[in-house]
Amino acid sequence: MDAQIKGSTMPILEMLLDPGESLISTHGELSWMSTNMQLTQTTSAGGTKGVMSGLKRMVGGGGLFVTKYEPLGGQGMIAFAAKLPGRIFPIDIAPGQGFLVHRHGWVCGTDGIVPTVGLQQTFRGGLYGQDGFILQKLEGTGRAWIELSGEITTYELAAGQSLLVHPGHVGLFEDRVSFTIQRLKGISNMAFGGDGYHLVNLTGPGNVWLQSLTVPGLAHAVAPYLGGDDHPAAAAGVGGVLGGMIGKNL
Repeated sequence: MDAQIKGSTMPILEMLLDPGESLISTHGELSWMSTNMQLTQTTSAGGTKGVMSGLKRMVGGGGLFVTKYEPLGGQGMIAFAAKLPGRIFPIDIAPGQGFLVHRHGWVCGTDGIVPTVGLQQTFRGGLYGQDGFILQKLEGTGRAWIELSGEITTYELAAGQSLLVHPGHVGLFEDRVSFTIQRLKGISNMAFGGDGYHLVNLTGPGNVWLQSLTVPGLAHAVAPYLGGDDHPAAAAGVGGVLGGMIGKNL
């Protein structure tokens, strides 16, 4: 299997698969492929089988089924394009070692990867009008490819060292890193701070990958260019576009 990441700000992951090799991903990740690639839908991933495994993926923001890609009659090609400016990069997963990734961060993986639920915590008041902080957990054996938005910053937290992170900037971290949702203190911070009501407390030991670009931040930046706010139709259009973007990517 040969993987190439092409481009810069909107990268493309291009995979060449030999006969007998396969990839899995959530549905809807495919961008293009050669004509000899075969797609099948399955609830099995990394040796786990059954509807229960699919239900766990759904709770983690994935789907009931995963898509399996296999070449027929020779080498095949498949490509996955980034959905937002940022980076696509690989992580290697071994038995007893897992990673937690934000809801839409997992692009694809080798057939030994097991995607499941990491956490879904709800918090009253929500964040960006949403009602939860959802992560996927990747475990098993093999290689997975991750998409994070904007610039990527990594931290290696020592045992007991903590970092408070805005939920939208949490990209990926090792499952040995513990985490809790922490409510901002102070009525003025909550009402006028503009940073949401909650932060994620990440505590080491372990590695953490944070992303600089959040979908709500991008939506806020482009909102003034989508039409005049004083026109009802334009305002409704802006609300619909931003609501759709935020709802699909949190």
